[in-house]
Amino acid sequence: MIRPLAALAALAAFSLSGVLFAADQSVRGVAHPQLWPRAHSVGLVSADSERFISELMGRMSLEDKVGQIIMANIDSITPEELRSYPLGAVLAGGAVPPLGGDDRIPAVWLDTTRAFHDVALEVRPGHTSIPLLFAVDAVHGNNAVEGATLFPHNIGLGATRDARLVQRIGEATAQETLAVGMDWAFAPTLAVPQDLRWGRAYESYSQDPAVVATLGAALVLGLQGSHVAATAKHFIGDGGTTGGIDQGDTDVSEQQLIQRHTPGYLSAINAGVMTVMASYSSWQGSKLHGNRSLLTDVLKQRLGFQGAVVGDWNGHAQLPGCSSTSCPQALNAGIDMLMAPEGWKQMYDNVLAQVRRRQIPAARLEDAVRRVLRVKVKLGLFEASRPLEGQVQLIGSPEHRALAREAVRKSLVLLKNRARVLPLRAGAHVLVAGDAADDIGRQCGGWTLTWQGVENDNDAFPYAQSIYQGLREALLAQGGGAELSADGRYERKPDVAIVVFGEHPYAESLGDLKSIDYQPGSRQDLALLRRLHAARIPVVAVLLSGRPLVMNQEIDTADAFVAAWLPGTQGGAVADVLIGDARGEPRYAFSGELSFAWPGSATGVRYPIGFGLRY
Repeated sequence: MIRPLAALAALAAFSLSGVLFAADQSVRGVAHPQLWPRAHSVGLVSADSERFISELMGRMSLEDKVGQIIMANIDSITPEELRSYPLGAVLAGGAVPPLGGDDRIPAVWLDTTRAFHDVALEVRPGHTSIPLLFAVDAVHGNNAVEGATLFPHNIGLGATRDARLVQRIGEATAQETLAVGMDWAFAPTLAVPQDLRWGRAYESYSQDPAVVATLGAALVLGLQGSHVAATAKHFIGDGGTTGGIDQGDTDVSEQQLIQRHTPGYLSAINAGVMTVMASYSSWQGSKLHGNRSLLTDVLKQRLGFQGAVVGDWNGHAQLPGCSSTSCPQALNAGIDMLMAPEGWKQMYDNVLAQVRRRQIPAARLEDAVRRVLRVKVKLGLFEASRPLEGQVQLIGSPEHRALAREAVRKSLVLLKNRARVLPLRAGAHVLVAGDAADDIGRQCGGWTLTWQGVENDNDAFPYAQSIYQGLREALLAQGGGAELSADGRYERKPDVAIVVFGEHPYAESLGDLKSIDYQPGSRQDLALLRRLHAARIPVVAVLLSGRPLVMNQEIDTADAFVAAWLPGTQGGAVADVLIGDARGEPRYAFSGELSFAWPGSATGVRYPIGFGLRY
């Protein structure tokens, strides 16, 4: 039975409330499983499926079994190599395009995945045919595919507080993933960031563990209810590293680790999540990829997780004594599938030898293989049909774009509305300024076509709409007008100026900041706001960002201030809320609420979690 979302979140909160902390904390980086709550998993195990897996494993060679626990990236493997190395999964990771060049259109992705799937399923002597998992970082839609519907990043979805909306987004993402032959999404991120300098803050729903628990479970249900494996990541505490340093050390007590960073994993396991990804980061100096007490004793035994634990991109290589091509320590700690993107061939040979030398116990290999196969059985990969594969018309479909537009509307947070300048009258003449106003790549952010989301011009986004394009369309429809000027200079004095500005795209590591001050030093966006304000033009500021930032002067200068986060491809939804009807009455209301506290300084809060003005 699938529990309602509210019940999942309540269960996580209730389970944590009764935990007692009295264990010896003298050994750092070692968890005490008896202190942790228990999850009540919607199980991946059934008598029939376990019998099927046991019979299958009885026919598999040692080489077949070792292959199941290794993942390669598509830029380092060809479909033909699967005949000699029967890997369990292939990843379309980072900035890598499909086979055959840089063209990322759906048809080319489909040809790529089919080529790998076909070889994995070949019947040939000495080999047991086992379906392949094809993984992708589908973190805000199937963002590797040109034309896909890209939804607001999680920080924006957190502002909606709408679990049903997030579940529907999971369903749509699954459809656009399956359409090109991919069936494993590395989402949701369940981090609870404690420092906004962390460059992955926008991948989180909230600083509030309860919001993360509710929305994380919703995405799991949406993805997996539509037959794409979800991934709860990154276990555990990656949002709590000292200084917000990516892949750093979460140096907190076990009590804090449980209370702050565990609720999302409890609710995801309760929702039946099939995979969990280990974090690059450390806890109390111990790297998670090698922490048996957390991966095995806590996650698998205490929390009862029955699926597969996957490593992050060469995450095993960061363990002492390991390299990118050899790390029995990670497997023995509880990693079930090693992500060895380039060094997969040497890793395969080394794991095979380590099992034969009993450096990796046979029982550990058997358990890891069984867990990987559970995911494949639960997804229905052993069944002949893949009903959505090849239905590329689902990519960027009108229904999915409408859903994304709804999500953007609900994610916008109104921080200021002096003299009720918003909503704007539809017949107004509006100057649309700022260097992000007509830039779809800026509004999508990182993890968009490429890893860091950079160098994407508007032509890379069919079916998308920039914020300017949406504003212009809404204004022209009712007799108004829009003049685009990135630097804010105009030919005709406008009734109002909408200035769209903010962060440039970034992803992990490169997105880390030393300071959460916005544009320290240059302040060119503040200068633009001040110039328009000095001309006695009402100014509406629309900020694109992956986190709240210290920008008191920008907020104080603007007449209205909207946090739009990273809204994705349907930027026209901003106009739905900002532009009213001919009388200036709202067409759509503001409903977003901050899921992160907005700083007024490096240590102080200007707007608390939950803040959000209404019309």
